[in-house]
Amino acid sequence: MKRLLNAACALFICASAHASGFNTFFADSTLRLDLILSGTHESVSVSLSRLHCKPGWAGRKTNLDSLLLKGSGDVTVVTAEGDTIYRNSFSSLFSEWLDLNPKENRAFQHSVTVPMPRSTATATVTLRDKRHNAIATSTFTIDPADILIKKDSRGALPHTYIHRGSFRGPKISVAILAEGYTESDMPLFIADAKAAVKALFSHKPFDEFRERFDIIAVETPSDTTGVSTPKYADWRHTAFDSHFSTFYSDRYLTTPSVWAMHEACRGIPAEHFIILANSDEYGGGGIFNAYTLTSSRGTNFNNVVTHEFGHSFGGLADEYFYDGDVMDNTYPLDAEPWEPNITTLVDFDSKWKDMLADGTPQPTPTDLSMQYPVGLYEGGGYSFHGIYRPADYCRMRVNNTDAFCPVCQRAIRKMIQFYTE
Repeated sequence: MKRLLNAACALFICASAHASGFNTFFADSTLRLDLILSGTHESVSVSLSRLHCKPGWAGRKTNLDSLLLKGSGDVTVVTAEGDTIYRNSFSSLFSEWLDLNPKENRAFQHSVTVPMPRSTATATVTLRDKRHNAIATSTFTIDPADILIKKDSRGALPHTYIHRGSFRGPKISVAILAEGYTESDMPLFIADAKAAVKALFSHKPFDEFRERFDIIAVETPSDTTGVSTPKYADWRHTAFDSHFSTFYSDRYLTTPSVWAMHEACRGIPAEHFIILANSDEYGGGGIFNAYTLTSSRGTNFNNVVTHEFGHSFGGLADEYFYDGDVMDNTYPLDAEPWEPNITTLVDFDSKWKDMLADGTPQPTPTDLSMQYPVGLYEGGGYSFHGIYRPADYCRMRVNNTDAFCPVCQRAIRKMIQFYTE
């Protein structure tokens, strides 16, 4: 009993220390920067459209000035004295567009959230290419007293805690939003949200850390049931305007209305988002530190929602590859991808080389996958050659497997600990 009490006291002291460091620089409020990302590879811009503030900060209160993964962009908050007090990384649909269509000018919504500084500071948003070079940087002044920072006085939408973790330290807040569910469909949405959470916690390492998560289902009704499916010329009026056939890939389901997603969580603590689309069409999408979006009636829903959350929360790359993939050749072979579960061998030491058993062939033949559950298997990141994955089968490659591979599990575990320890 004494040992348990000592552990509980240590946890309380650790949580208090995190809060103390956070409270030095930040108020317990969330500042949202609604951005427009636009341009071509020749001219990329990051523009600020508006600022919003809501009570409460649901993000991490530890490792505030650190990045675990690079992402395709980042935000850095700096005090007037020049001290970096917060950093976070992300990816965006715009960055994917640049990879596919570098010469055609397009604009995309994006939002980043930061804790509200107590004093005037700056927030710098930087976008990076696949070689990690900065291609656009914009700096915005944050004055907590600015009268043009919108403070939404509307009440929160109806919501239900699907899971409330018992962890006494910082927790990870996830909002599940309804897309293509009408008011009368809300009981179905809540049931689907519960199924999504059950699927997530059936996978390692999420099951080990379930008490470090709070997951809330937010009722966001649409005018019509179902979501837009362009290949059938079927366009619906839904809460977040999501649609299949993103970048003409029929299964790729995304939303252009990122701002609306954040608006829906007014008054609700959330930093990570899962959008459930009421459709039986197979597909989904996951963008690092942006959102997961998946069809809730489609084939393999449980596996797909977990796979996409691996993208949006864990920063994991797709490990599959096949002829005609719209994303083929998006990773240059002379640069190491920032995602932890693929490598071009440019800097394999920074990936899972330490997890290879002695004598593991490099590359590892797929017919030896049972002997080498962690290896260096060619094919991944949408390409047959030059990019390597850590396992022959993993949740980030196929749906007919039961688990994330050991390398992906380690990456997710590190992310959870980064947020909570």
